[in-house]
Amino acid sequence: MTTLTRPIRIMRIIARLNIGGPAIHVALLTQRFGAPDYESVLVCGNIDEAEGDMAYFARERGVEPVFVPALGRALNLLGDLRTIWMLYRLMRRYQPDVVHTHTAKAGFTGRVAAWLAGVPVIVHTFHGHVFRGYFSPTKTKIFLLLERLTARMSDAVITLTEALKREIADEFHVTSRDRIVVLPLGFDLTPFLTATRKNGAFRREWGIPDDALLIGIVGRMVPVKNHALFLEAAARVRAARPDARFALVGDGELRAEIEAQVDALGLRDAVFFTGWQRDLARVYADLDTLVISSINEGTPVSVIEALATGCAVVTTAVGGLPDLLEGGRLGALVPSGDADALALALLDPHTPQPSAETRQLMHQRYSVDRLVADLDALYRTLLRKSGRMV
Repeated sequence: MTTLTRPIRIMRIIARLNIGGPAIHVALLTQRFGAPDYESVLVCGNIDEAEGDMAYFARERGVEPVFVPALGRALNLLGDLRTIWMLYRLMRRYQPDVVHTHTAKAGFTGRVAAWLAGVPVIVHTFHGHVFRGYFSPTKTKIFLLLERLTARMSDAVITLTEALKREIADEFHVTSRDRIVVLPLGFDLTPFLTATRKNGAFRREWGIPDDALLIGIVGRMVPVKNHALFLEAAARVRAARPDARFALVGDGELRAEIEAQVDALGLRDAVFFTGWQRDLARVYADLDTLVISSINEGTPVSVIEALATGCAVVTTAVGGLPDLLEGGRLGALVPSGDADALALALLDPHTPQPSAETRQLMHQRYSVDRLVADLDALYRTLLRKSGRMV
């Protein structure tokens, strides 16, 4: 066993820095795992044309990503072999002590490359999974096979919630429970914790009356987010509350389809397409309720940010959301695919409203300081087990 006489080198790999929690997560961690104890590099692929780009978020924190373009594309055998080769060469040059991968494509190619390169410690984080609501049964089986293979190459697998751990270990049998570590997300929530509720800035920008019921959804316009369910519920809410308005924050491949549904439901005068917004604290501050209507989710950052801002949330009871909302104590949970239940929760005056204690709880559970301390301990434990350091 040897003792490292230089900073511990971390190579963090993610498929792409598209708008969402994983991009924020990896940028903050790359920034925080720096001198004097660590050196970090962030490797990612290119985003799709319809996606919002969060590379700016990394650069604002002094992190200049290293781009391997093919990382951002869908799985493809020949293309992935080239990606693995490029990552292998990067690793041989950088000589990381730890390779930590995030998201499915990066998890597969990055772990294979790290195993081939003889990296001492290999870690992967499941921010969710793609085993439900994303692909055909055949493709899903292929993804499961690849995840089981690369789990064998991993020294630790991280999930964000106990529910996700149960799914990964007990339902999908990716790896055993004793090899999974549960580490909740960590963020800088200061802008959300300090935001003033109903300050009116977002409403004024979009011409929304101060007294109108304002309900929002934040995220990519892709099938798994199920914007169709949100709009079906919106039509029911609108019938009961003619003053209601609905903000769709984000963009994506289904934008045209979603706009067509808005017109078909007669909601054009009540729905606002805002595109991607950098300052989400001002959005949550003016919303009455944030909705997650997804078919599948890990731990949506939008829910944490909304609760930290004091905005109520109503979500489908999928993935990590029941754990995040403590079974409905912190926000309303409704069955997936049930527009009536979603609408009723949005109109129910008893839907939980975040208190000052809830906002503080988000800070305690999801601060980046807590996550950095947890990961530092994990990395050092695994490096000792590898014989790389005492």
